[in-house]
Amino acid sequence: MQVSWLKSLIALREDQVKQSIDNVYQNLTIEFSQLRDKYISEAGDDFGVLFSPRGYFDQFRAITIGSKLSSEEIDKRIRQAFIKANLDKIQYEYAFMSGSLLSYNGTIEKQSPDFFPVYSDTLRNYTPPVAPIRSKSGSVSESISKDEALVLTVINWRSFVKRSIVWNIVLAVLFTLVIVSAFYLTVYTMLRQKKLGDIKNDFINNMTHEFKTPIATISLAVDALKNEKVLSNREKLNYFSGIIKEENQRMNKQVETILKASQFEKQEADIDLKPLHVHEVIENVIDNFQLQLHEKNGDAEVSLAATRDVIKGDEVHFTNLVNNLIDNAVKYSKDNVPILLKIFTSNTAKSIVIRFEDNGIGMSRETQKRIFEKFYRAHTGNLHNVKGFGLGLNYVKSVADSHGGSVKVESVIGKGSVFTVELPLAD
Repeated sequence: MQVSWLKSLIALREDQVKQSIDNVYQNLTIEFSQLRDKYISEAGDDFGVLFSPRGYFDQFRAITIGSKLSSEEIDKRIRQAFIKANLDKIQYEYAFMSGSLLSYNGTIEKQSPDFFPVYSDTLRNYTPPVAPIRSKSGSVSESISKDEALVLTVINWRSFVKRSIVWNIVLAVLFTLVIVSAFYLTVYTMLRQKKLGDIKNDFINNMTHEFKTPIATISLAVDALKNEKVLSNREKLNYFSGIIKEENQRMNKQVETILKASQFEKQEADIDLKPLHVHEVIENVIDNFQLQLHEKNGDAEVSLAATRDVIKGDEVHFTNLVNNLIDNAVKYSKDNVPILLKIFTSNTAKSIVIRFEDNGIGMSRETQKRIFEKFYRAHTGNLHNVKGFGLGLNYVKSVADSHGGSVKVESVIGKGSVFTVELPLAD
């Protein structure tokens, strides 16, 4: 289909070029005819009489384009005719013949250097049908002028056709690419908008749930505090006050999570880089999670083998990074299976590597590709007790990037996950 289309396009362009060459040739014959009539008219004025004795008549017949114009002048006029027709790249050879043209007994008066070899090669070159140069019908010189003709042969017309068609093909390809690109961008934008809409809806649903639960709890606790029995019982009063404080801190933590994610996205987060001991931070965070681990019959194996653990980091953000990774290991653990969390540290030449291994539910390859996206939450099947906005791991990646480090994940469904954080050491 494409080859046939290209052949048709080339054939059409060849016909157009040949027609343009024929038009140039016809215009040249008219131009040279008028020029010869002018020469004959001027000669008649010089002779004083038009019908003179035989010798003067022969002088009129001797006036031809070939005798009046030099080869340079003829070539200049032909070249100007091609330029006027937008065929300035065309190459040609020519000859001016006079005498009996139909019987091929004419005399060549002027010719270009390579006319004969080019004229004989009819397969590669194009020669328009010979058109005689005759005086205007009804003029005095019509009966006395000698027959004359311009023979023109175009050399590189096929290569000219191919060169001219290349731009058409290039423009067609570019136009097609523009259309395809526009279609792709339109579809991509539509899909992206749909994806963003789904993410927005999920975020709103999660946020509503996360805030609705503590608000409801606080509301119940406030109602309980109004009860006279509770007011008279200091122990119950402290209990319900503690619930209100705890739920308030929970809501405040969720708000801070959203604000921190927004700050990192806008690159407005305040990063206070100071010398920080990684091992010390890990030990402190592990201590805070001991109660949650014991509730699920879990344990943490910590092997801090790195000999150099000082980085330039922000204590608050780096602590949150470690906290989020350990919290994920606890949240995404298997039901009725003791949690086994392993934390290792090691050194490379210029960095410290921290590995967080768990025996949780794991994740698919598709989830691993998107786990660090903002608001993305992995599907957990029948597990419904996992809460959050999908900002934790996005925040972890933002902190690692802001510290000049990196974070990656390896996971197998049903076997657990391994998060590896690598951060540059302090000088």
